[in-house]
Amino acid sequence: MADVIAGARLLRSIAATAPLSHYIESELLPGSAQQSDAQLLQDFRARAGTVFHPVSTCRMGPDPASAVVDASLRVYGVEGLRVIDASIFPTVTSGNTNAPTIMVAEKGAALIAAEEGA
Repeated sequence: MADVIAGARLLRSIAATAPLSHYIESELLPGSAQQSDAQLLQDFRARAGTVFHPVSTCRMGPDPASAVVDASLRVYGVEGLRVIDASIFPTVTSGNTNAPTIMVAEKGAALIAAEEGA
């Protein structure tokens, strides 16, 4: 909690420094009236969230002993089931997971369409 408070105060000091301060009319959240440690923690608790994107829970790979799906996104040992989302990533991507997830979805759709003769 001490790090949260220190971080909030550091951000305020950075925002008060030129040249950034020339572009800031006022602090929107938590607002300049919120000064105490308790108020800063209350704001943090109200607005904090994760930026983690859970992935790799059904990882893709060539070996059923260490992976859940094959290169065609089929679940090993379960006929007729594919996993087509970010959970198939063998490792977490270094950037946001949105674009790679869209690519997986497009590839999965193409695999299914090809199988169905569409």
